Amino acid sequence: MAFGSALPLARRYAELLSTTAVDRGILGPREGARIWARHLLNCAAVAELVPGAASVADLGSGAGLPGIVVALLRPDLDMVLIEPMRRRTAFLHECVAALRLDRVEVVQTRAEQLTGRRFDVALARAVAPLPRLLTLSLPLLQPGGSLLALKGAAGTAELAASATELAAAGARGEVRHCGRAWLRHPATVVAVTTPPRRP
Repeated sequence: MAFGSALPLARRYAELLSTTAVDRGILGPREGARIWARHLLNCAAVAELVPGAASVADLGSGAGLPGIVVALLRPDLDMVLIEPMRRRTAFLHECVAALRLDRVEVVQTRAEQLTGRRFDVALARAVAPLPRLLTLSLPLLQPGGSLLALKGAAGTAELAASATELAAAGARGEVRHCGRAWLRHPATVVAVTTPPRRP
């Protein structure tokens, strides 16, 4: 099972998603019945790609997917949920408090407006096509940092369409398949790594 000892907290989060998030229009009315299969288990897959003790930004966090899921699985991480919409950040604050996620911070802003902070990893799910996502995420990454974008079937095509942006940044990208142990169809993640710091 993906969640192991974090399963009780994952169940509590699933309850918040299927009730409060749906009631407030943060998730669509049909999503309540497929919280686990479509959202939680899919988002859990990306946690295996995040290095230990990393600082992580979840871009356009929305209902906390994948940031809260990854934080539940990986208490060694410092997680920042970046979301511009007030009603969504209110929900995120409630989730962080209910789940007692002491190393998770909620920031109400757009990714492109966040200044003065750099992260080891940026996460993204259903935020933007990859070329645009690179523009948003790369300035937020430390040298040698990574963007991990849950992309589904479009991942390979989006990576190919981003060749110009990757070359300009000196970054490299690859498609990874995660969550094989619990997903019938493993999650497709586009992993983009920035150049390391020069000596």
